Amino acid sequence: MSEIDTRKHTAVSPEELLAARKALLAKEKQLTRLRDQVSAERRELPWAKIEKQYVFDGPNGKETLSDLFAGRSQLIVKHFMMAPGQGEGCSACSFEVDHIEGALVHLEHHDVTYVVIARAPIAEIEAFKKRMGWRFKWLSSFGSDFNYDFYVSFTPDDIAKGPVFYNYDMREVGIEDMSGISVFYRDENGDIFHTYSSYGRGAEELLSTYICLDLTPKGRNETGPHYDLGDWVRHHDRYNDERKKLTQSR
Repeated sequence: MSEIDTRKHTAVSPEELLAARKALLAKEKQLTRLRDQVSAERRELPWAKIEKQYVFDGPNGKETLSDLFAGRSQLIVKHFMMAPGQGEGCSACSFEVDHIEGALVHLEHHDVTYVVIARAPIAEIEAFKKRMGWRFKWLSSFGSDFNYDFYVSFTPDDIAKGPVFYNYDMREVGIEDMSGISVFYRDENGDIFHTYSSYGRGAEELLSTYICLDLTPKGRNETGPHYDLGDWVRHHDRYNDERKKLTQSR
């Protein structure tokens, strides 16, 4: 972890700090208003009707996309990076879903169901989910087109041919599974619509750890080699292992 150059932060009077803080507050309010505007525009996006029948493997058997709503009208799907035979899920995806546990009860009482879907077989998913102690519903799309239709999974042939369509652009990915979030709405007739998807850093606002870090003097403190969460995020049951390695190396 990097240290702060305190020479850039000379001590000032409380009055000087207050003046600087109020100047920044004006920008923070602009950002808040812009976020509200973007959220409103997101809700006005056109919807695409889901015509294909998707079936998933859940802990209690087969479930359709309609079943996943669990009686609610809105559904958030986390596209989780865990391929068949991988054994454990992506650490970044794990970091993201760690933040959802406390929100589940609030979402469910506000007409929103949240589920996680990955390509790994359900037995592999259940084993990893048990290890991590998660409570949210997690299903397998193994053998389904679902991940491919929503541009988070790619066949080896697709990858070998060059750029694939991910995060609304053609790009090199190098791996078969990427992360993302998709949102769906089911109307009173039972028709399902795809209303929104986001990839890459699009899910960053779900990460309250980042919100907390952004308030601190060191910020996210991602200093390399990747300059992102890959520099420090681990599965939450692996941090003690990292601490032991650090202690032993001293």
